[in-house]
Amino acid sequence: MHHPTRLPIIAGNWKMYKTPREAIDFVRTLIPLLEPLSAAERVICPPFIAISGVAEALAGTSIKVGAQNVHTQTAGAFTGNISAPMLQGLVDYVIVGHSEVRQYLGDTDTQINQKVKAILAHGMKPIVAVGESLAQHEAGEAAAFVHSQLRGALADLPAESIAEMVIAYEPLWAIGTGRNATGELANTIIGGIRHTVAAMYGDDAAQAIRIQYGGSVKPGNMAEFMMQPEIDGALVGGASLNADDFAALVRIAIESKQHDGR
Repeated sequence: MHHPTRLPIIAGNWKMYKTPREAIDFVRTLIPLLEPLSAAERVICPPFIAISGVAEALAGTSIKVGAQNVHTQTAGAFTGNISAPMLQGLVDYVIVGHSEVRQYLGDTDTQINQKVKAILAHGMKPIVAVGESLAQHEAGEAAAFVHSQLRGALADLPAESIAEMVIAYEPLWAIGTGRNATGELANTIIGGIRHTVAAMYGDDAAQAIRIQYGGSVKPGNMAEFMMQPEIDGALVGGASLNADDFAALVRIAIESKQHDGR
């Protein structure tokens, strides 16, 4: 049974797509589609330079804005980077530890932990992404690896902030490949994530924290994930760049969770 206080959360990670102008036009198309779907939290994560325009376009709606990354430090000689205070007041959520950031920008679990602390210290909520490679998956190491990523990313946090956070389980072999995990497999790993959070911060925090699935999520497979009791939403890549698809995902999430007896 899905925990009654966990509001489903669907976040669209736009990655490196859409100019600031395109971003504003796109969210104006999205608003009428998403605004009625308030039984789920909807978060749009555009590139940094589009955030202020998107935030302005979404002002007065119930749709939230997120950033795709943040720097560990609050200010300094870090050319090309964006700090938590710069995002404060513009976004509600910040994605950290996305596999592409780990891969291309070299983020470690320690840096991700510092980023989580910076986000929380500035009144925003982290979406912490974790997930294993194809080799780890095939060697049966997924659960152990994700557990170690979580222990690193969630170390030494204020216990009361845990319930505010979101975790995204994104198996690397399913991101942008068209290969997705089965709902059952994702549910098992996500149940294990909740178990790790319980071991670190207690059962109340583990029951309150929302855990998303990500990796080739589309309208055709969304229900399979959202029907699972441990899965509280999705971190969506490609399908979030299509207004109708993204709205469909939110609708399916709501229907699946209501069907679950809520």
